[in-house]
Amino acid sequence: MRAPTIRDVADRAGVSKSLVSLVLRGSDQVRPEKREAVLRAVRELGYRPNAAARSLSEQRTRTVGVLLNDLRNPWFVDMLDGLNSLLHDNGLHMLLADARLNRRTGQDPTGPFLDLGVDGLIVVGTLPDPAALGTVAERLPVVVAGAREPRLPGVDVVANDDERGARLVTEHLIGLGHRRVAHIAGYGAVGELRRRSFEATMREHGLAAEAVVEASDMTEEGGYRTTIRLLSRADRPTAVFAVNDIAAIGALSAADESGLRVPRDLSVVGYDNTSIARLRHVWLTSVDNASHEVGRRAARCLLERFEGAGGAGEVRLAAPTLEIRGSTAPPLTG
Repeated sequence: MRAPTIRDVADRAGVSKSLVSLVLRGSDQVRPEKREAVLRAVRELGYRPNAAARSLSEQRTRTVGVLLNDLRNPWFVDMLDGLNSLLHDNGLHMLLADARLNRRTGQDPTGPFLDLGVDGLIVVGTLPDPAALGTVAERLPVVVAGAREPRLPGVDVVANDDERGARLVTEHLIGLGHRRVAHIAGYGAVGELRRRSFEATMREHGLAAEAVVEASDMTEEGGYRTTIRLLSRADRPTAVFAVNDIAAIGALSAADESGLRVPRDLSVVGYDNTSIARLRHVWLTSVDNASHEVGRRAARCLLERFEGAGGAGEVRLAAPTLEIRGSTAPPLTG
């Protein structure tokens, strides 16, 4: 059976092809009874507009590229939900790509998006080479979400307030009575902001000498190996603040393997408040980075660029909150 055409819809509804096109574009210049007749014909025939033909006539594909740093990180789920809800409401569709997989194959992660002619690009998370987006930003609207780099002309950055979030964690642990606190640090501007805020807060409380920072790659394995090193110290920390939830899961595994109970022997805090942190058997204290709201704001920024908003790129920050669960408690000893 052949697919129904716009001519079939027009014949069924008793209208012209041009009027069907107006209805499908959402025009308000169509009388209600004619609109209903067209929409009823569309439903009855199972008609789907030809996206390729529409792209040619509108000179846009109504698609938005979404480039993720690493699809394995569950933090992206809420972010994508926020993105998609607003894009879908505006008749746009997401095309996803994982920059990690592109790096493994030596491909330019933005190349496929340019080949497909997406209308705009949203980059989610910290890329190893964020400056490479400069040439792409010269060709189409780009928004960075959930990261703080790169800062490029005309590129909006939407993220949570990383400095405030790290301060919430550090003050929570100090308030519980912890003095020897370690931070499993990350990379990029986000990792730097969280690390600096942790160190500054410890310093403000007179605990600079007790603060320990260990670098990691922000993965579960990295969090595990870093925590094993921290727990082997003679003055091992009584609390660990991980740069994200994935690294915190690695820290929990290291504590268990070392015979320590969380939170009795070691308090652990993550960042991102992912679905993993909310699992009952994990119940991880974590910073909620408002990822759903960040996603919606990033989509709004892109829509504004589509509507012709110019000017320099802006940095828009969402306020984080601390979700206190069962992985933190006062230390057994000061």
